[in-house]
This record gives sequence, C-alpha cells and structure tokens, in this order.
Amino acid sequence: AGKTTLMNILYGLYGPDAGEILIDGTPTRFDSPRDAIAAGIGMVHQHFMLVPVFSVAENVVLGVEPTGLFGSLTISEARAQVRSIGSRFGLEVDPDAIIEELPVGLQQRVEIIKILFRSAEVLIFDEPTAVLTPQEVTEFFQVLRSLRDSGKAIVFITHKLHEVIELADQIKVLRNGSVVTKGDEPERDKVALAELMVGRPVELVADRTPAKPGEALLEINNLNVLGERGGLAVENLSLTLRAGEIVGIAGVQGNGQTEFIEALTGLRAVASGTVGFCGEDITHASPRHRHQHNIAHIPEDRRKSGIIGEFSVAENMVLDGYYESQYSDGIILRWAKVNEIAAANAIEFDVRTQTVFAPADSLSGGNQQKLVVAREFSRDVKVIIAAQPTRGVDVGSIEYIHQRIISARDDGVGVLIVSTELEEILALSDRILVMYQGQIVAEFLSGQANVTDLGLAMAGATA
Repeated sequence: AGKTTLMNILYGLYGPDAGEILIDGTPTRFDSPRDAIAAGIGMVHQHFMLVPVFSVAENVVLGVEPTGLFGSLTISEARAQVRSIGSRFGLEVDPDAIIEELPVGLQQRVEIIKILFRSAEVLIFDEPTAVLTPQEVTEFFQVLRSLRDSGKAIVFITHKLHEVIELADQIKVLRNGSVVTKGDEPERDKVALAELMVGRPVELVADRTPAKPGEALLEINNLNVLGERGGLAVENLSLTLRAGEIVGIAGVQGNGQTEFIEALTGLRAVASGTVGFCGEDITHASPRHRHQHNIAHIPEDRRKSGIIGEFSVAENMVLDGYYESQYSDGIILRWAKVNEIAAANAIEFDVRTQTVFAPADSLSGGNQQKLVVAREFSRDVKVIIAAQPTRGVDVGSIEYIHQRIISARDDGVGVLIVSTELEEILALSDRILVMYQGQIVAEFLSGQANVTDLGLAMAGATA
C-alpha cells in the first residue's frame, strides 16, 4: 500500500520524488538516517536493530558517541540515562542486562529507549506488536500513551485494525500509495476500515465448517533441533497432523518455531527424534524428496526463502518444481508450458501482475505472497506447512489466503500453520498448540481457546 516507501522516506533511506516534509513548519530533506535522527525522528523497526551480545546500555549508546577513554560519555553515565528514561516513560529495564537474554517485550523497550536517548520527538513504529503476547501489547500501549502525553508525536503503522481503533487519535488509510481517507476521520469500525484499505467489501472472519479429521499424515515424535548458537531450539516436540484438519501453532517469535519448520521441510538437520509422513520416515529426507512426496511449504520470509525477486513471475511459479517433466526436457525448460501454467495460476490465485514476464520484485508484498501460495497450492499436495502465511499483507490478501487454506482442508489436505497472529490462529485452527522455549506447553480445541489463555501460555504461564 506504500507504507514501506513512506517509512523509508521519513527515515532518510531515500528521498521523495516530489512534495516536501515539514518539521515544525520548516521544509526538510533527509539524505540519510543520520539526518532524520538529527531532525528528531526515531524509528523502531519491525525487526529489532540490536546487538545480541551487548548490554542494554551499550546498545543504547552504540553509534552515538564513543565511550570511556575515547569520549565524554562513560558507560556508567549511559546506565544512568537508561534508568532515567525508563523511569520517566514506564520503560524500566536493567541497563546491564544482555540483549539476547531478554524477552522480546523488553528488547522492544530497549529500542524505544535508544531513540528517546537520541532526543527523538517523532517516533515511528512499524508493526510493533508482531512479536508481543496480548499481555505485552497492553503494557506497550500504556507506554505509547505515556509518550504521547509527554508531547511526543507517534506514527503507528500496522495492519491490525483493532489496534488502530483502540490506540490512534487520528486514523489515515493508505491504498496504492495514496491516503484514501478524506475530510472527517473514518468510522472506527474494522469492517469499514478494511473496505477503505482494499477498495471493496472484505470478509474479516473466515467462514468454515467443523473439521472432519482423517488418517494421520504427519507424525512427529520427540523431535530435537539445534539452534544457530548450538543449544536446543526445539525440545522433545511431538504432534500428529491428520488429513482434513488445520493445526495452528501459536507463540511469540523466537521460541523455536523457525527451527521447527526448517526441520520439517528439510532445511535444517534433526538432532534426534523422527518425522514420519504417511508411514515413511522422512527425518533426514531432502527438501526435494519432501516436495516430490506432496508436502507444500510456505516459508515465513517470502523474500528470503519464497521467491527470487529478479526472476520473473513465471520462473518463480516453477521455482521448486522446474525439474518435473511437464516443465522440462532434461536441462531444457519447456518455456511455453511454464508460461501457460504461470498465467493460469496467476488468474486462479489472483496474483495481480501486468504479465508473467514481470520480475517478482515488481509485485506488491501481498501479490508476492499470493505467488508463493499459488505455486504451492496449485499442485496435488497432501500436507501444507505454512509459516506466517499472511505476514505483511493487506486485509484483502489475508481474506483470500485464508479462504484457500480452508478450501485445502476441506479437500482433505492436512494443514500446519505457524503464526504469531492470534486472530489468524483462532480463525483458522481446528486445534491450537502453543509453543514456548521450543516445547508444546498447551493445547486447545477450536472454540475453546481465548486470547487471554493463549497469551498466558505464550508467555510460559499455565494459569
């Protein structure tokens, strides 16, 4: 919708082609983030910009001023600044704590302290609740209101409509790079806001009938998977996925979900335990073997693992199946067939592109996600493993992707969804499992779960 471009301009990552930015009524141009910071603008990115092995105080002063013998600001003074800012704005955090040892809610506090330390008057937040439990979101909103009441201006960018309605003093809706709210403030109603965002009526609640689970398709027993730093990211995890059901895994990001999905899809080695698919042991099978055996994968980061931006839409449509006989004759691709199927899939899955020869980079984020969905759903599959299937897409694309997932389930496919979006988990799942520190710590049946209980389980509490 243009929010990424807007953020990049406001933070000096590139300049606008026309128009101007006014700071206190004065036209201003930013040629770098340093210029934006100097003008009193601070940004908390969706993915935190912290050094994991540094302390809170070291992260706060990093890049601002040398410390100790080589500058005027000592670490003891930085600690005092962290305590002072934390006390003033309700952002208390131990200045000597190591970042990687803090929960994500406290890491977010450190990011806010960083920009307040730099005397920011305009604070920009990009999808700031994506890594928080519901209880942490409530605390975070209290912090934002405290910042507002102290005179700070806050730009809060999110696709979570209920958060906008609860928090914002003004609401602006971007669609196709333009503000579509005119005059008076839009109605504070999720349905009305969704229609403004997409330009058409949107069904916000997925329509689905009760599941009719069949045979066991995916059987995971006592799975252990190592993380990047050598410790166990997934510990003794067991679950069964059946045909015709959707199992949702909820949890705050960073609790082993990424490593779990990579192990299931053959992208990360399994330390111990087993993964069975339709009676076959695929624990150590390659990603291609799993693809050939009708397991589909929607990765959590489409840019990193789902598409190649420089490749065309058509090339991306066959990215993991180019070697199949319908697409290739030995080392020679059957381009006519590739283009024909890509065009048909683009129409069926509503991938909006002028041509299948356009690079994937030319598509919006929502259409890039639908491209990945089209590639995985358009073939005969038995299991779909979907990680963050609607991350960063508009409500219209969310509606469409949810419909395709439910349709696949109704056709007898087993669907495993990992998502940090509780609304998504609650809307789609027939069973909900909660993952915390690499383990399944709670299970709920559809209709028996609520946001409060899920949030407590996501934080490691059971009551």
